[in-house]
Amino acid sequence: MSKVDLLSVTHDPQAKLLPYLKKHENVLTSLYNECWITVSDESSEALIHYLIQDSPFNAVVIPKSGAANARREVVSFGLESACSHYHYCDLDRLLTWMNHYPEELELLVKKIPGQDYTVIGRTERAMATHPESWIETEKITNKICSLALEQEIDITAGSCAFSKNIARLLAEHSEAKMTDAEWMMIAKNKAGAHISATQVNGLEYHESINAPNKSEEEAEIWFTRLKLSTIISETILKK
Repeated sequence: MSKVDLLSVTHDPQAKLLPYLKKHENVLTSLYNECWITVSDESSEALIHYLIQDSPFNAVVIPKSGAANARREVVSFGLESACSHYHYCDLDRLLTWMNHYPEELELLVKKIPGQDYTVIGRTERAMATHPESWIETEKITNKICSLALEQEIDITAGSCAFSKNIARLLAEHSEAKMTDAEWMMIAKNKAGAHISATQVNGLEYHESINAPNKSEEEAEIWFTRLKLSTIISETILKK
């Protein structure tokens, strides 16, 4: 049995992830020791019913109050587990991974227990699948993070892995508006953890699964992505 638990979050008003969850539920339960998922109260009723009533996962409905709070909630939720390590991945990202690179995901999960904290980033191929507004603004955040850590890192891909001890520290100390870089800096500064980095193809962008729920004009999209980049970058320098 795997020593690794999955932590994941979703806000899905259209239930676009539901068919993929049903398709992959057996693989997920075999790949991970346990799966812990928080779902926003503004997600579709069908998705909520499946996760709470019909799925084999540990799931809880939480108020919609941003990705960072959802991520903190799922870390605290998952601390009930007896696992040694966790793999965090945004649910849409995880399902894209399972749809297109399941063998890569399986191999990565097997390697997680060997590291304190792993930043899971994207290969050049995976990054190239994203909208231009994501690519160009995330370059700034990733450059700042790479300079701070003195190693090349893609911090904005929505996935990481860490030990149970670090999970406890995240639950205690995480408070930033965005957790992408904050969690890594907590692991580094509070636990003295070695920060590992890996790149995968599975964190590609596919419009049908990974597109934001809210539609925006092109200029607004760029501005939103730029604000996110600034917020994440600030946490790198503050922690």
